[in-house]
Amino acid sequence: MFLEHFPDDRRQHGWIEVICGSMFSGKTEELIRRLKRAQFANQKILLIKPNIDKRYHKENVVSHQGSSFEAICVENATAILELWKDEKVVAIDEAQFFDSEIINVCSELSKNGARIIIAGLDMDFQGVPFGPMPNLLSIAEYVTKVHAICLSCGNLAQFSHRTVGEKEQVLVGAVNEYKPLCRSCYNKITH
Repeated sequence: MFLEHFPDDRRQHGWIEVICGSMFSGKTEELIRRLKRAQFANQKILLIKPNIDKRYHKENVVSHQGSSFEAICVENATAILELWKDEKVVAIDEAQFFDSEIINVCSELSKNGARIIIAGLDMDFQGVPFGPMPNLLSIAEYVTKVHAICLSCGNLAQFSHRTVGEKEQVLVGAVNEYKPLCRSCYNKITH
């Protein structure tokens, strides 16, 4: 269970939190939960998502369970700095789809006092680290790894198995394209 930690002097020091895991593990649901708590505390929030993710809504961040939060879509990580108006909470969903500049953006925002909450896939469908996520995990003060349930055996799942034939790394999809699997079931299918 993740317990939110808040430094005593929040107004001067920012930090980075990363929520990672496979498809259907609840990353976006956890991101939205944290944002609703910040909203309840009257904290100014900026929620960002990449333009590529239009699965459930053009602008809002929407979890697979249907939870939703108003967001701004951006083409690249640098645009986040241009949009930031001193919000104390900056959240980024689907961070794996951003370019490597996201690392510098998050570092800059946290240096300027913002709490950064990032959600993203830590591995792609081939089970290898995805985009900027390994570097974001490295610079984060707090990391939460969430797990889905394996659709083959019911154990904890950390792999996003692609069920369609496309081979490119980026294929934005949901239940029709992916299913969560544990290591054992993933290895049986892919090896």
